[in-house]
Amino acid sequence: DYGLIGMSLLTIGLVYAIWGQVGFHGDKIFVILKSQADLSAESQIKDYSVRRQAVFHKLTDLASENQIEIIEKLEKFHIGFTSYYLVNGLEVDGGRITQFLLRNEDTVDRILEDPQLRPLPQDIAPGDPESTTLTETPAWNVSMINADKVISDLRISGEGIHIGQTDSGVDGRHDQLEESYRGFGTMDDYNWFDPWNHSPFPTDLGGHGTMTLGIITGKNIGIAPEAQWIGCVNLARNLGNPSKYLDCMQFMLAPFPQNGDPFSDGDPSKGAMIVNNSWGCPTVEGCDAKVYQGAMDALATAGIFMSAAAGNTGNYGCSSVTDPISIYSSVFTAGSVNRDGNLSTFSSYGPVLVDGSNRQKPDILAPGEQVTSSFPGGGYMTADGTSFAAPHVTGVVALMWSANPNLIGDVTTTMQILRQTTQPYLGSAPICGSTDSAVGAGIIDAYAAVQAALAWK
Repeated sequence: DYGLIGMSLLTIGLVYAIWGQVGFHGDKIFVILKSQADLSAESQIKDYSVRRQAVFHKLTDLASENQIEIIEKLEKFHIGFTSYYLVNGLEVDGGRITQFLLRNEDTVDRILEDPQLRPLPQDIAPGDPESTTLTETPAWNVSMINADKVISDLRISGEGIHIGQTDSGVDGRHDQLEESYRGFGTMDDYNWFDPWNHSPFPTDLGGHGTMTLGIITGKNIGIAPEAQWIGCVNLARNLGNPSKYLDCMQFMLAPFPQNGDPFSDGDPSKGAMIVNNSWGCPTVEGCDAKVYQGAMDALATAGIFMSAAAGNTGNYGCSSVTDPISIYSSVFTAGSVNRDGNLSTFSSYGPVLVDGSNRQKPDILAPGEQVTSSFPGGGYMTADGTSFAAPHVTGVVALMWSANPNLIGDVTTTMQILRQTTQPYLGSAPICGSTDSAVGAGIIDAYAAVQAALAWK
């Protein structure tokens, strides 16, 4: 019977498409609740450390109290879940049926898809390092933004600053990054978190995170080589989702021990001061335009500088800055230039339309084309992308805060200084729109920014 055979093949195809593909496994959703924390009182706290603690406790207290009713319902139906506080919400096991069960709850604002990465049949072997050698010292990208002069002339290289890295991971044994790891020679508790694969020590199967971090804290190639770093994996094989990105944001605010509870074991005093985010969360990964707006505002209130990549869809023209977190005003967003000072063709343009803000993005430009950095296995790689522009901003802010610790936690003033001290953009005109919508304030200048930071009181 051809009909029966056809039906059987269709059924097998559907089973494979939904459950059998390498890359996806099972259904989960992210449930965002209506009640979100009001941090206006906490924003008035002058002391950075006290303010950071207050933000953490306000967020966790609200989520703990506000999620009681929905948790009782989930437990009644034996549905698994994970609670979050930076966004008051829950990752919940199940797909359409679970959505139907929860969509009319009075406490629920909206429900997003939360696509899950399926484990590969075997581990990916790290790629062979490129034969790229460090022939330029300092590298062109470091010289272009005058970061080498900060180290040579001002003797400032990031001491006392803790960088947060949220990416594909980090090769914690790479000689450029090993000694700047905050857990080096001590422990990984509070310093490393891998919500995807639960690796106990800094590991990077993709290489992207090792490259972005090398630009920031690389011993011989980094902008702020004396800064220390902690890390979190939100991009296993270049795929994220709303909950995994949030896992890492919460770890940056208040790290916890291996296998610890973010609510009860989180310690804001051990968190990152500046976080590099060379990623975006598009709709295919489950995010909508406003998913992290409150979270970014909360992190800024806590005094954490969030540095983000603008995206690599500039070839599509204007208003191609579309994905969280690059679209938000509380995040500082970097586009890319090449070594000739021209806007990279891939660098995404503003203004931001996806949230109706018409906000000008990117905020600034930095080198992001043909940049050489560390790669897993002890080697180096040369690559393109705004992913490599954002770490230049992260590194410069580390220099600024190291130069003047009074600036630590003052995100607004730091953004102002960065904008006011740029090198003017003199490159070719953007393919569409105004220059501001493509280049922001201009090209970042580490030396001018650090000098302004030293003068700030």
